[in-house]
Amino acid sequence: MSVGHKQNKNDFMKKTLIYGYGNPGRMDDGLGARFTELIDTWIEAQNHTNITTDCNYQLNIEDSALIADYDLVVFVDASIVAEVENFRLDKVEPNDATIEFTMHAVSTSYVVDLCRKIYGKTPEAYVLHIKAYEFDFKEELTPQAAENMLDALEFLKEFLVK
Repeated sequence: MSVGHKQNKNDFMKKTLIYGYGNPGRMDDGLGARFTELIDTWIEAQNHTNITTDCNYQLNIEDSALIADYDLVVFVDASIVAEVENFRLDKVEPNDATIEFTMHAVSTSYVVDLCRKIYGKTPEAYVLHIKAYEFDFKEELTPQAAENMLDALEFLKEFLVK
């Protein structure tokens, strides 16, 4: 740091990627995409230059290259798991999970594992599960899923600046 350089909160934060995924045309499955739109607004308002977002319909093996450039990655997805009351943050551990060819998708742990194997980097990674309810062909969130998303957003903001 040069003399006279004023430190700001971004100097101490990890280079972070918020990666939402899901299909916005399938109601609550679009939670990941909508979440990234909302967090983008916060990132811009707070001038968090070390936090970026990305969004896709599903995770792919190519995402291992994307996450290699980050210290921290938070994947955001809709969840129908009974144990998720409204949202839950889980740490992702890389493992040798297999590609689910029938879905043309991969798991978060597989993406992190590929990143480790191919690029020699293992970013700290989490999945933010947001409770979802409906998956009909409609571009809107259910009111309860939207409320869960806002709760998760407030939680993640605090998590990122801790």
